[in-house]
Amino acid sequence: MSKPNEFAVHRDWEWKYPLIAKTEGIYLYDTEGNKYIDGSGGSSVVVSIGHGVKEIPEAMRKQAEEFSFYPAHMFSNARALELSELMAKQAPLGMKNNCKTWFCCTGTDATDDALRLARQYFYEKGEKNKHIVITRWQGFHGNSLSAAGYSGHTFRRRIFNGMFADSPHIPPAFCYRCYFGDTYPKCKLKCAKALENMICQYGPENVAGFIAEPVVGAALGAVPAPKGYFKEIRRICDKYNVLFICDEVMTGWGRTGKMFGIEHYGVTPDIIACAKGMSSGYSPLAAVMAKKDIWEPLEKNKSAFRAGHTLNANAVSCASGIAVINYLIKNNLVKKCDEAGKYFLKQMQKELLPMKAVGDVRGLGLMVGFELVKNKKTKESFPGKEKMGNRIQIEAFKRGLIIYACSGSVNGVEGDMILMAPPLIVTKKQIDEVIKILKETINACM
Repeated sequence: MSKPNEFAVHRDWEWKYPLIAKTEGIYLYDTEGNKYIDGSGGSSVVVSIGHGVKEIPEAMRKQAEEFSFYPAHMFSNARALELSELMAKQAPLGMKNNCKTWFCCTGTDATDDALRLARQYFYEKGEKNKHIVITRWQGFHGNSLSAAGYSGHTFRRRIFNGMFADSPHIPPAFCYRCYFGDTYPKCKLKCAKALENMICQYGPENVAGFIAEPVVGAALGAVPAPKGYFKEIRRICDKYNVLFICDEVMTGWGRTGKMFGIEHYGVTPDIIACAKGMSSGYSPLAAVMAKKDIWEPLEKNKSAFRAGHTLNANAVSCASGIAVINYLIKNNLVKKCDEAGKYFLKQMQKELLPMKAVGDVRGLGLMVGFELVKNKKTKESFPGKEKMGNRIQIEAFKRGLIIYACSGSVNGVEGDMILMAPPLIVTKKQIDEVIKILKETINACM
């Protein structure tokens, strides 16, 4: 066991962390010989192509032998150029071969830089009042102080109130617990139309962008937006000259059964923030992809993009991204994810939804979640102090399954959810094993 209270700081002060020894496929092994199914794709929704794919570290090793680090303020590197071209070819819809990419290190960096780009785009065009970015409650966009302000995850925000610049928030597209007490499609997408009201309240001349996840991950446990939602968002953004920023940190690079989650909705965003699956956890890597016309005012004014960190566009990380994306394409993993995801969701609904404590099962592709409830009829959640999600997570771990517990579906404070996101290589037989363990785990905790 590791000793979290000696010199290293871990995420939890009480949990006795086993030491990881090796990883392979969808499995993890600790130093005591225990085997675990990676049902969450890491922490979380990171591992796309599976663990232990030898081509990836080999590509990284080859690049590291040439060089690892370089002064990025004076040089470029071939891997970054190659990766940006590969990404442009895989970009969704109207962004395909019509975008430029800025590389950074983490998903938090990517969303932060996406907001910076939205602001600078209008600034360089002379529309200097446009600086507000509207977001959604029960949305999560990263773990920095800036992200705390534009995310809508109450638990993560609360302690830092007063330290961040807050953003206006509208209700999420969350049909199971509709903010308006309505039902889809009779609701006529009130949650999307709320964006128009918010833009008008703040003044279109002041609003630069709107950011949202196609499938809400850490804050709602795999909730896809309903059909038509993002078309309405796109219409409103176009009407008021507001940029649509799509947070594909979790959903990008095959996770939902398409290369990008927004493709399910037939809508082209102006800016995409992506990370996680693009390097499958083999190396820290993230990116901001934006349509070429978003970069044009900066280029025309010879104004450098006001973002960046020391390790941006790291050559070794870019080598990992190239290898991962090529592996995705070569092995047809996006299509396999679509097929496995449909089976996973169907089996989860069949096996878990009849259970007394499971109120909802939702998801898209291999990003699937379920919500735990105390009363199925009223949707009453378990009291937060019971930490039911964490209890389920620990019990599943004891049974050899790693899952990701989420909270905050009820007013951002209570409500327990479990997010599942196994690697895209998972088989139907392995999915059946995962669901069997989940059923046993829920029964043991109730």
